[in-house]
Amino acid sequence: MTQIDQERAPSQALSFELKCTDGRARRGRVTVTHGSFETPAFMPVGTRGTVKGMTPRDLRETGAQICLGNTYHLNIAPGAKIVKKLGGLHGMMGWDAPILTDSGGFQVFSLPKLEIEEEGVTFAFKKGGKAIQLTPERSMQIQEGLGADIIMAFDHVVAHPAPYHLAEEAVYRTSRWLERCRKAHTRTDQALFGIVQGSTFPNLRRLSVELICSQELPGYAIGGLSVGEGHQLMMDTIDQTEPFMPAEKPRYLMGVGYPEDLVEAVARGVDMFDCVLPSRLARSGIIFTRHGRYRVTKGRYKADKFPLDTNCNCYACRNFSRAYINHLINSKEILGSVLATLHNITFYQDLMRAMRQAIEEGRFESFRRAFLDEYLSDDRKEELDLEEVLGVSENEGDDLPWKTIHSVVPPTAVEENRRRSRRDAEVSMPEERMKEHRQGSGNERKSGAKGAKHAPRGSKGGKSKASGKAGGAKKSGKKHSGRGGSKPKA
Repeated sequence: MTQIDQERAPSQALSFELKCTDGRARRGRVTVTHGSFETPAFMPVGTRGTVKGMTPRDLRETGAQICLGNTYHLNIAPGAKIVKKLGGLHGMMGWDAPILTDSGGFQVFSLPKLEIEEEGVTFAFKKGGKAIQLTPERSMQIQEGLGADIIMAFDHVVAHPAPYHLAEEAVYRTSRWLERCRKAHTRTDQALFGIVQGSTFPNLRRLSVELICSQELPGYAIGGLSVGEGHQLMMDTIDQTEPFMPAEKPRYLMGVGYPEDLVEAVARGVDMFDCVLPSRLARSGIIFTRHGRYRVTKGRYKADKFPLDTNCNCYACRNFSRAYINHLINSKEILGSVLATLHNITFYQDLMRAMRQAIEEGRFESFRRAFLDEYLSDDRKEELDLEEVLGVSENEGDDLPWKTIHSVVPPTAVEENRRRSRRDAEVSMPEERMKEHRQGSGNERKSGAKGAKHAPRGSKGGKSKASGKAGGAKKSGKKHSGRGGSKPKA
């Protein structure tokens, strides 16, 4: 491949349309070989070629438009050569939408007995202790075999806190390794992103931006964060980095994060995110809602008939109760993790969609304040020092500018969830339940048909007289969070 062809590769592999801005928040669209995705975007992490417990069909239903694979793990098993024979990651996974692969650098630098040299990194493979070397050229070779639409340059990651001299060395080495990655990158249908390092040192971040962004690439990432520095220091570092990055290129914050991190990073001009949190925490029963997160495996949810979140329209919330998912996860049934993961990733995709809409409508700042005010506990707000951002909130619970019906799947079941929740909360007397049962039986006998359809819960005959807000009634005079009476706690 000639030098001219290499220079043309970025424009052929990726295009970025910046549609509008609201303050520093950006609304755009990235187009790559296997399609487009809207930004700000959250990429679910499919470490070994799968988001744990989810089929591509399930992943599509959450609203995900792009997912991520891990170079290190996929090279260990099944190996880049086998993946390539199976049609690359797209063919092997059965996922025809965009995919991004990381370089393997983050995983490698977290391993013990690591030797870092200018040539690359040598480490012991955990199975058998065999020494393996990963270099910029080898990372490109593996990622080209995997065939993702966006691939990442091999970078030098440092832990937090890092001494200045080590962070400085990593900045220069990351720049030199990027040059080698560019020379080794041959596929014109893949977009190569460079990664900015520099730990939490402002001058090193600025230096790294200059070194990395001076090399013409289709996109750039902010790396070396979410390694223990905390929310505020992370945001300060983004403030010291993002303003100097090219406005016409997508910006990717790697390995982040919690919903509050996503909202605050979008407010600072970031376009792309990935993190294992929604799927990893789901496996231990932690559920995300716009009113905060809670652990569904706790005893208080053992007989809870509410869905995980009555404002969600995912498959899990349309069909199952907290009590059932509590039982599944506590019994170590795989389905529990599957349903919790499906819900959490849907929540993340709904959050990103809501932010995109808020930016388009020029109301991102009000969305930002309202979301953080409703999502975070008072202790967490104080911990994150968000008083200046939140100010005096004019939003009350259900006034949050986040569309009630916001999931990508058909909207009818959200209202059904509400009706079901009100019915379960209000119809508590045994004689009332028996009366409804007798009425239902009488209607079936009148129909005279075997297998006659039952009226859905919460529709005619099962509809509660109380109106109440979504997810619960105001019978006690207290405001319910929507999701099972009192606000769930993690």
